[in-house]
Amino acid sequence: MLELLNQLDGFDSRGDVKVVMATNRIETLDPALIRPGRIDRKIEFPLPDEKTKRRIFNIHTSKMTLAEDVNFEDLVMAKDDLSGADIKAICTEAGLMALRERRMKVTAEDFRKSKDNVLYRKKEGMPEGLYL
Repeated sequence: MLELLNQLDGFDSRGDVKVVMATNRIETLDPALIRPGRIDRKIEFPLPDEKTKRRIFNIHTSKMTLAEDVNFEDLVMAKDDLSGADIKAICTEAGLMALRERRMKVTAEDFRKSKDNVLYRKKEGMPEGLYL
């Protein structure tokens, strides 16, 4: 961490070097890294609204064969702070659950279990990605 801070502070102000950083959990970053003057701009992408969540689910499930019982409204309407990355992880994990059980269709239960798994890992602070 100290080396990163030294490198960031070592750049002169000619503007030849651009550093781009991204995180899903800004609250876990060391305050020394995000102090004023070290990072010029912070761009925040808020959590998606219900319409956007619905669209993200549709995008990530467009090539999946879904069972008749799948209804995204319950997932969309839940107040659980899902980001776009969380929704993608839920869809991917639900598809993998169906594949592991050698099923051709992804069920509502697959999505429910995947959501529980993703939210548990998110709450526990485990690394994000595919939640197996």
